[in-house]
Amino acid sequence: MIRSLFLMLALVAAPLAAPMAASAQTTPPPAVTSADRVLGRADAPVTVIEYASFVCSHCAHWHTTVLPAFKARFIDTGQVRLVYRNLPTAPGQVAARAAGIARCAAPARFYEVASSFMTGQAAIIDGAPLADWYAAGVAASGRTQAEIDACLADPATLNGIRAEIAGATAAGVQGTPSFFVNGRAVSDTSLDGLSAAIRPLLPRS
Repeated sequence: MIRSLFLMLALVAAPLAAPMAASAQTTPPPAVTSADRVLGRADAPVTVIEYASFVCSHCAHWHTTVLPAFKARFIDTGQVRLVYRNLPTAPGQVAARAAGIARCAAPARFYEVASSFMTGQAAIIDGAPLADWYAAGVAASGRTQAEIDACLADPATLNGIRAEIAGATAAGVQGTPSFFVNGRAVSDTSLDGLSAAIRPLLPRS
């Protein structure tokens, strides 16, 4: 049952594969809610929403090379909160299961799971066992394997990821990773590109 549910999800998400163009946006992404996984202060003046996939090489590159400096500059200083939303891409079944594991993690451990999947992505591309990649994510989740399995079998988990996909589609997302700064799509996802979009929105000191 878990496999069939996430296979259906994978078929919905599979076509996405590349960063979006800013001009493709049709509506802002859904507002941040308690269902979102957030890194940073809730009252940060700027919200950056990221749509990403755990099997997307561009996403892994951003998380391993840009996020550390982005976090130090903006998140740790209380200026930005980063919101991660799952948008599984091909191979859809692999991405969807990873998305489910991350969503089932203890909320405070979500970004540890994300880091595990992103940093471990290269190994599975080189042929390392998927089971080891999933197990590392579970180990970082703050949950037991039994708790993760029960959560994956809960229809609410699938529905939550489907809602993230629907929000991305409505916002015109065409690929991963895609970023929105206070609701506006940003095509340059480098540290400099995101900084240029964020700095004018910060309070003047």
